[in-house]
Amino acid sequence: MLENGKLYIGTSRNPDDSLNKPEYLELKFGNRHGIVTGATGTGKTVTLQVLAESFSNAGVPVFCADIKGDLSGIAAIGEAKDWVSKRAEQIGFNDFAFQEFPVIFWDLYGEKGHRVRTTIAEMGPLLLSRLMDASEAQEGVLNIAFKIADQGGLPLMDLKDLQALLNYMGEHATELSNQFGLISKSSVGSLQRGLLVLEQQGAEHFFGEPALKISDIMRTTNDGRGAISVLAADKLMMNPRLYATFLLWLLSELFEELPEVGDPDKPKLVFFFDEAHLLFNDAPKVLTERVEQVVRLIRSKGVGVYFVTQNPLDVPETILAQLGNRVQHALRAYTPREQKAVKTAADTFRPNPAFDCATAITTLGTGEALVSTLQDKGIPSMVERTLVRPPSGRVGPLSDGERQAVINVSPVAGLYDKDLDRESAYEILTERARKAAEAEAAKRATEEQASQGASDDSAAGRWTLPGFGNDGEDEAPRSTSKNGNGGTRRSSGYQRETVIEAAMKSAARSVATSVGRALVRGILGSLRR
Repeated sequence: MLENGKLYIGTSRNPDDSLNKPEYLELKFGNRHGIVTGATGTGKTVTLQVLAESFSNAGVPVFCADIKGDLSGIAAIGEAKDWVSKRAEQIGFNDFAFQEFPVIFWDLYGEKGHRVRTTIAEMGPLLLSRLMDASEAQEGVLNIAFKIADQGGLPLMDLKDLQALLNYMGEHATELSNQFGLISKSSVGSLQRGLLVLEQQGAEHFFGEPALKISDIMRTTNDGRGAISVLAADKLMMNPRLYATFLLWLLSELFEELPEVGDPDKPKLVFFFDEAHLLFNDAPKVLTERVEQVVRLIRSKGVGVYFVTQNPLDVPETILAQLGNRVQHALRAYTPREQKAVKTAADTFRPNPAFDCATAITTLGTGEALVSTLQDKGIPSMVERTLVRPPSGRVGPLSDGERQAVINVSPVAGLYDKDLDRESAYEILTERARKAAEAEAAKRATEEQASQGASDDSAAGRWTLPGFGNDGEDEAPRSTSKNGNGGTRRSSGYQRETVIEAAMKSAARSVATSVGRALVRGILGSLRR
């Protein structure tokens, strides 16, 4: 049942439950994207594992997120469980065998896998605005921040780099606004608060160096199998916006870095986007348009994107139209929205006259799905009611010891486990601020010295008030005269004053006393107040 160039998904059956034919996904159409949908408990995770195993065996690297921890078992050889053996026998899968797969575990927090990081600069203002839930005005300020960083040679690596740059912008908002446009201090403050929220949510683990190299999630083993990169997302899902933004960033990096390859015989990488609805919840129009652009164009770079979600309505129609390979598990139709979802899912398939698609969607059993894939010339196959094959790897999580053993022998062991903090915007701006503070202190000291010198010069020509000291130093020496013995004698200095002299001295003494009282009152009065 296994054929070269094809991935065996399962076996379809007729309306009377008899087996129909094997259902395949053409490997050469694996980069035409796809979607796996269905309600909780209908078998989406097992289907994801089956597809990941099949792509790996075909030599195609895979990246997927492990939301509940169940997908980690793909790194261990499968176990003979009753339902596994029963399903293989039921669909006539005679080639079935248990197998373990080459897995690389990743984790933003470095707890259940190798650390995965990116830099603020690589994230870019659009995705960062989405992550921070920034308003239009705040996004504008963030774009200016990136422009200033580019022109000023300020590498933005981690959160403290962006925080330092925002501080700088707030302090120099007026002069920067004249050059780059209005920089509102309130918007800067809101962004700074947003950064604090991100830090509290653990985003500081995501931003920094060494940044993830795309080549490390596109590895193949010596025996030609594609490595399966599994992102531990159970803790990451506590912050759904960070989870969705990270996966979208990774998709954007693939789009920007990989060369054009046209239509290869098999994909260069297959990317599974689990819980895809988180990407589009409350997403601004510009972001949705960006996702549509990436999905539409990344096919020519050999990357297949498969959205995994509960409801087909979670994916915008413009993106849904780009998904050629479809696996639809059971949906419930209890509410008007669920009924609309069933109709939407049924209308996306090429109809099969043997059964009503909308009715079949609500009656599918666990591990059963409606399957339609691209066939020759890219034409969708007629939808078939299919029993999905059992996975060859273990179904269920690894133990902590088993996971650690896989991490220890990983081909990227030691490459991302230690933080690297090289000189970037924070260090550069801190050094500039230090030098500016030193220059300001030196200038202030020079001015104070100049002021002190001027004060000393003016002291030489100061005037005094009677009784306040220093007033006797400038008095002329008393006159002396010769006595009769040839010596000198001091004059008593007493001379009878004329009436006019006495009147003039009395008036001068009165004026000086009034000025002195006024000055003392002014100084002490201010101190008292």
